[in-house]
Amino acid sequence: MKIVRYEDPAGAIHLGCRHPDGSLERLAGDLFGALEPTGEPAAARRILAPLEPRAILCIGLNYRRHAAETGATIPTWPVLFMKVPGAVQHPEAPITLPTTLASHQVDYEGELAVVIGRTCRNVPRSEALGVVLGYTCANDVSARDWQKQPQLGGGQWCRGKSFDSFAPLGPCLVTAATIPDPQALTLETRLNGETVQAASTADMIFTVAEIIEFLSASTTLAAGSVILTGTPSGVGMAADPPRWLRRGDTVEVEIQGIGVLRNPVLEESTPEQAR
Repeated sequence: MKIVRYEDPAGAIHLGCRHPDGSLERLAGDLFGALEPTGEPAAARRILAPLEPRAILCIGLNYRRHAAETGATIPTWPVLFMKVPGAVQHPEAPITLPTTLASHQVDYEGELAVVIGRTCRNVPRSEALGVVLGYTCANDVSARDWQKQPQLGGGQWCRGKSFDSFAPLGPCLVTAATIPDPQALTLETRLNGETVQAASTADMIFTVAEIIEFLSASTTLAAGSVILTGTPSGVGMAADPPRWLRRGDTVEVEIQGIGVLRNPVLEESTPEQAR
């Protein structure tokens, strides 16, 4: 099932099911409980991110070719960092380039996102996929200057990856039963229609099951937590010359069986512009 969260013309938020013909049916119930079809067409004014995450846990350097392009050593354990939940952005809504705390090196990172369906702890990898509610597309937008430059506090990643709009999610949540093997998906990122990332999730260093085992070890994972599983090679930072996002760009992340997450790129409005 492809689950969509949407806003109706009155501003109310609902869940819907996207059918193969593209039509949208309103669902009754809760994302983490029972969902039932209503038979009613969904009046969607806009499509929202599939959920409001409890937490956003991210794995860095998790594709072998990406580690190679950045000159990084293959990690022994998953490299964990976090984004603040407020960084979430909706499909078709803009990625905003920071101007108040300015960044001139904003990068795209297409990723498979995993949504945890029930609160869990100490989950062995053999049972890990059983706690997954579903999967969606993500873009781990990153301000590389704030992430890496020592004078800007580089070395800790959260600041450069948590600006507003730096975690687009969508366009839908595909239930885990629909994707029995998350290590057999193709992922493609396009910048202004040009393919810049193309890979299989089989290139992951740590599988989805191994990541869940690691993150849940001695640690409670709440239902509604979102895990970003890493990006493949082809990021803008590694291009020659580097290819940073600019106003007017459009970024698309497409994952097999899920769909296309599309976001335009704008500059952050200053308070003067907002008036």
